[in-house]
Amino acid sequence: MRLFPLITAALVCVALYFAILNRDALVSFASGFVPEPTNAPTEATPEADVADTEEVTDPDDDRIHVVVRRSEAQVTENAVLLRGRTEALRLVDVASEAMGRIISTPIRAGAFVEEGQVMCEIDPGTSQTALEEAQARLAEARARVPEAEARLPEARAMLAQAEAQLASARIDGNAASRLNESGFGSDTRAASAAAGVAGAEAGVESAMAGVQGAEAGVQSALASVRAAEAAVTRAEDAIADLTIYAPFEGLLETDTAELGTLMQPGAICATIIQLDPIKLVGFVPEAQVGRVEVGAMATAQLASGDQVQGEVTFLSRSADDRTRTFRVEIMVDNSDLTIRDGQTADILIRTEGTPAHLLPASAMTLNDDGQLGVRIVVDGVVEFTPVQMIRDTARGVLLTGLPETADVITVGQEFVTAGVEVRTTLEELTQ
Repeated sequence: MRLFPLITAALVCVALYFAILNRDALVSFASGFVPEPTNAPTEATPEADVADTEEVTDPDDDRIHVVVRRSEAQVTENAVLLRGRTEALRLVDVASEAMGRIISTPIRAGAFVEEGQVMCEIDPGTSQTALEEAQARLAEARARVPEAEARLPEARAMLAQAEAQLASARIDGNAASRLNESGFGSDTRAASAAAGVAGAEAGVESAMAGVQGAEAGVQSALASVRAAEAAVTRAEDAIADLTIYAPFEGLLETDTAELGTLMQPGAICATIIQLDPIKLVGFVPEAQVGRVEVGAMATAQLASGDQVQGEVTFLSRSADDRTRTFRVEIMVDNSDLTIRDGQTADILIRTEGTPAHLLPASAMTLNDDGQLGVRIVVDGVVEFTPVQMIRDTARGVLLTGLPETADVITVGQEFVTAGVEVRTTLEELTQ
């Protein structure tokens, strides 16, 4: 049972002796088992492939080495991002126009009311009596109109009679005057004829005054009718103001006036809000207002996480004096009334696509004038190109201002300036 451990220990001792104390003899013994090399081609190792593919550089080349990314412009959705809020389509405090006590049972907040539904009723008091009095005065005024109109034909007939008498008097006066001139008539007769003409003219003037008085009487009667009609209208409006109706369908934000409350003109009966459809309201900076158009589609994410979609219906033509921004409104369907007034929303308004380059934010730099841009390589020479950033994304920033295809320096851009010759290595893009 102990023979095998003893043999194993002896062999280990021999191996250690040759490995440590007599290494040369061990190497000579092992070299006898190595096969001789042949002229047959051998398969290239991966290490050799890597060595062959490595770039052979000139040790005397003192150009700075940079890494570039070959970027091509792609049309990207150039949306306008705004921070806004939801806003009710209508929010109205329905107020009273009459004074009196409420006699209707209140409707509680949160109830849905239809357009024209009664919300508050006020005690009519003596309003009905005032209406009946006004109607009686109207009937009296209307009865006076025929009487006044009947006097007008009589006055006109008297005017016609006076005009006829004036014509007759003038004929008699002319005849008497001619006879007196020819010596066949006396002066007394001529004077009497002239007096008759003057009297006839006075009668015509009196008759004309009578006609004008009759016409004035008719106008006065008609004015009395109109005044009585206005009084009736006021009485009817006063009665109509005693009942307050919902101006549109919506939800009550407050209870309607409590039973027994004394209402004064201007006192609020209830607050009603309309949420379908609902508006998204944002404010566009003046630098981006030219990219927004009425009718453009927009999406928004609410603070609750819900996403909604709508259409731009209004873009202000006047900027806010303090913020220099322009109000934009987007109409959104809210038939289920899940969106509330005043919720915060991140709004994205779609615009026409713009060619842009997707590059890492680290590729951007500043030139000596403080311009934001990137450094590109053209025929081995560095150039600085100013850029504009459209927006930031998880994969990088979208930039405009570059050529359709550009070799953008992504490593080493801070160590070179425009006009410097460089050695480049293309960056390997990985997903």
